[in-house]
Amino acid sequence: MELNADFATRVVVHSDALAWTPSPMPGVDRRMLDRIGDEVARATSIVRYAPASSFSAHTHTGGEEFIVLDGVFQDEHGDFPEGTYVRNPPTTRHTPGSAPGCTIFVKLWQFDPEDRTQFRKTMADALGAPVEGVAVAELHADAREVVRYYQLDPGAKLSIDAPGGIEVLMIAGSMTDGDDVLRKGSWLRLPDGDALQAIAGVEGAKVWMKTGHLRFAKAPEV
Repeated sequence: MELNADFATRVVVHSDALAWTPSPMPGVDRRMLDRIGDEVARATSIVRYAPASSFSAHTHTGGEEFIVLDGVFQDEHGDFPEGTYVRNPPTTRHTPGSAPGCTIFVKLWQFDPEDRTQFRKTMADALGAPVEGVAVAELHADAREVVRYYQLDPGAKLSIDAPGGIEVLMIAGSMTDGDDVLRKGSWLRLPDGDALQAIAGVEGAKVWMKTGHLRFAKAPEV
């Protein structure tokens, strides 16, 4: 399967307009944003766990990172409430699920194969003082990519010109970039060479962003 697999083009997806697609596990559904592969895939998705649902135990051969968008994600390592950012690098193993139910934004098979750094962070806890209405937290940085979380005041401007591509998930609020109005759940991917010139809406914006990584985009090595 290939979905939004041309990393040289601009892509905007409003995830709330997509149908939920069942996963192999009952109670776990997905909205696919980009994908190369079938069940083993380089994938970016919104995943919803119904209350008392779970996924079978598995090893993340290609690594996994996710944000908890609502509810509480759970595995044998603990409880991960809304606003948590998690990196599970290649070779890590867990049995995910959620007693109360949850929704996560998850990326699979997008790690450096040698990465072994596993952590969790509450994104808002790492925010610095706002500058011109923009507060930022650096969540992760290495030679391949930088991951940040932004909170924008109403009308604040966010200008990013980063080599290697830009990817944005709107967590809350809204902002405009060119002719596109991004709302909660909107996902934007800009190719290498494109810049983000965004303005927050009247309610402000909360934004997850990754830069630099599209230079390394490829199918999983299965």
